[in-house]
Amino acid sequence: MSVPGAPGPGLKVEGEAGAPALLLLGSLGTGDELWAPQVRRLRGRFLVIRAGLPGHGGAPPPGGPLSLARLAQALLDELDSLGVGRFSLCGLSLGGMLAMEIAATVPERVERLLLASTGARIGEPGAWRARAARVRAGGMDAILSEVLPRWLTPEFREAEPVRTEALRRSLAAVDAGAYAALCELLAEADLGPRLELIRAPARLVYGAADLVTTPAQGLELMARLPGAGLQVLPGAGHLVNVERAQGFTELLLEHLLGGQLERGARVRREVLGEAHVDRAEARTSDFTADFQELLTRYAWGEVWDRPGLSRSQRRLVTLAALVAMGRWEELEMHVRAALEDGLEPDLLRELLLQLAVYCGLPAAHTAFQRVERVLVERDPEGPGGEPA
Repeated sequence: MSVPGAPGPGLKVEGEAGAPALLLLGSLGTGDELWAPQVRRLRGRFLVIRAGLPGHGGAPPPGGPLSLARLAQALLDELDSLGVGRFSLCGLSLGGMLAMEIAATVPERVERLLLASTGARIGEPGAWRARAARVRAGGMDAILSEVLPRWLTPEFREAEPVRTEALRRSLAAVDAGAYAALCELLAEADLGPRLELIRAPARLVYGAADLVTTPAQGLELMARLPGAGLQVLPGAGHLVNVERAQGFTELLLEHLLGGQLERGARVRREVLGEAHVDRAEARTSDFTADFQELLTRYAWGEVWDRPGLSRSQRRLVTLAALVAMGRWEELEMHVRAALEDGLEPDLLRELLLQLAVYCGLPAAHTAFQRVERVLVERDPEGPGGEPA
């Protein structure tokens, strides 16, 4: 993230253009690697935007004194340059404070808000000023030994030495002047008067073993954000998204997308179409309701919503399996939905030719007939069809 007076490299953007935008804001002393466990799961569903603090991860140091308002405006300017209108925010520690400042500044643009290990204020002003003075005098080496134990529990540091060392290197590489300026920002920052301006639904996540921002502070913040929920993850320190990566990511996805059942219902409609799902739901009885919920929760909310394969890749795998099993009505249903979603008939033809080799000519022959029937149904004058 650049700030006025100091041109910077901008934001790190990953994911699909047109997907819902999610802005990740990290803590003092960390860079892009902080969010690595989350980005792997998020970039298949969101336009993921990571913003580095001044002097962090190669971003330039600030051109003058810093404030949350100044950082927030610089970030909003960069989002505008990307054409991002509405977005969700996930911020940890100082990043959480910055997320709240943004949500208070442009409440009409913020969809949802996840705040981790943060508060309206963090720490004591005197302690931040003393740390800034030490860094200005002795560089980042002056504080390395005290910061890591405040970030991570002893158990994590012992069990994950590689991850711990990566975080230490990231901290050591921060520009000392920028770090000191951000410490001085934290000495002054107080979001209390701004909290009432926040409108986005918020969830708070804290580590039970956090020495910097305790779950008690989370309770105080929750009381000032109407409707906010609070989750405490056991055994985690300040960098709760690192120590409890899977649990944190699931909480984030649940907050942004809904629970597994809700996500599954949405994905099912996206893949199969509104009309088909409406018909299926209308046919659901007391006897079949539990099966429909299982199908929606696990097939659609878990497997179909995983980021490892793209939606189009999952469609092709599914079509191949249906041909191999001879499930012709389901094949037609999935072909209709795939075509509505933009799958090209030429790609379907190539898939069926491949299946002729591995599933056998009779299966491929029937599959070609069934797929052509759907194509003619969609466009009677198109390839394979007869004039209406």
